[in-house]
Amino acid sequence: MKVYFLGTGTSQGIPVIGSNHPVCKSTDFKDKRLRVSVWVSWENHSFVIDCGPDFRQQMLFSNCQKVDGILFTHEHSDHTAGLDDIRPFNFKQGEIPIYAHQRVIDNLKKRFDYVFETINRYPGAPCVKTIEVINNQPFSIGDKTAIPIDVMHAGLQVFGYRIDDFAYLTDVKTIEDAEIEKLKNLKVLVINALREESHFAHFNLQEALDFITLVQPKKAYITHISHILGFHEEVQKRLPENVFLAYDNLEITI
Repeated sequence: MKVYFLGTGTSQGIPVIGSNHPVCKSTDFKDKRLRVSVWVSWENHSFVIDCGPDFRQQMLFSNCQKVDGILFTHEHSDHTAGLDDIRPFNFKQGEIPIYAHQRVIDNLKKRFDYVFETINRYPGAPCVKTIEVINNQPFSIGDKTAIPIDVMHAGLQVFGYRIDDFAYLTDVKTIEDAEIEKLKNLKVLVINALREESHFAHFNLQEALDFITLVQPKKAYITHISHILGFHEEVQKRLPENVFLAYDNLEITI
């Protein structure tokens, strides 16, 4: 199974519009981060977790040729705003399944009402099939099983996902013990760490490192990174040997 990091930045991306912060001025490609998303593929199967406003650019750069489904973590714009750009896949493949909490499906129906229209539907509109994700109910994607991981992003419920020995969690601030049990014996954990300072809705770096120590994956990759965390190369030097800052277009094999 391959995991391709389509984007590893926070909601504004890096560089931030109009910012003179040194990280935003960096010439290191690892300091340039699109909105957070991953592409998971194996054999002839291809799934994306989240579909943010940089989706078109990410698909072109990664040369992704097929999307068998999109797993949504939650409804915030940096995770969903690219839904309209699935249309080229629709034209080749037809209807694309989207997997999400019912609350997220309802939110998408409001924001992208034309996608779900059944009367006088515009012929070029995206075409999706909605599949509700319910906690403690694993579901099939291709020939693998996805296990939802229920976490909290301040007061908002968010789903992470485990597929085989890989787990992807973003926008996490708190997680119950029962959900942590679902993350045992991982080869790779992807987890958010926004910055050094505490944040009301996201893990900061130390909270993410403490969580990695608790879960004990063989390797961990940090994502959903703000410019104020610092320069990629400088932060990486301070991390444990099995913990890595993810960066855009990094591809790993599990």
